[in-house]
Amino acid sequence: MKRWIPFALSGLLLAGCEIVPPTPSPTERIEVIERGERPPEPREEEPQPTPGRAPREVAFPEAEYAALEKHGSGVISGRLTLSGRPIAGAGISVAPVTTYSAEAAEKALAGIAVEPADPRAREYTRTTRTDGNGHFRVSDLPAGEFYVSGSGRDPASGQTRVVIRQVGLGKGQRREVELSR
Repeated sequence: MKRWIPFALSGLLLAGCEIVPPTPSPTERIEVIERGERPPEPREEEPQPTPGRAPREVAFPEAEYAALEKHGSGVISGRLTLSGRPIAGAGISVAPVTTYSAEAAEKALAGIAVEPADPRAREYTRTTRTDGNGHFRVSDLPAGEFYVSGSGRDPASGQTRVVIRQVGLGKGQRREVELSR
């Protein structure tokens, strides 16, 4: 598995966003418009479910996210280990705890991938990678409750594992988080 895939998955999981396989480009539609006729109003297409992904049950809570700050002076750092070994180059994501991100976190821990989320959730999520010893650091965080997520290949089983911890962060606070499984 490519090293960037777990990073991308964990970052998107906490924001409720996930990587979507490319879809074929739609076929071009040509319409003939007679003089004096107005072109038909464009139709809004219904979003199609992503194959192999569970549908979202929680709608994007605009008001809940609008009440959150996007930046601050808090820092979350830590280490990701799987089966007692540090995971180098793994993706780490820090996202605010909301009803929207809670659904994605719950399903991720159950091994269920959810359909892509509203892109507005990404504005509130910070991502990074672990260093060679599994250490990470995420800064510019406002005060609040966060899901800290890491994923990587477990050296013992060869399976990709997701680890999520919920962390409270005060204004300007620095917290150390151990992500292990």
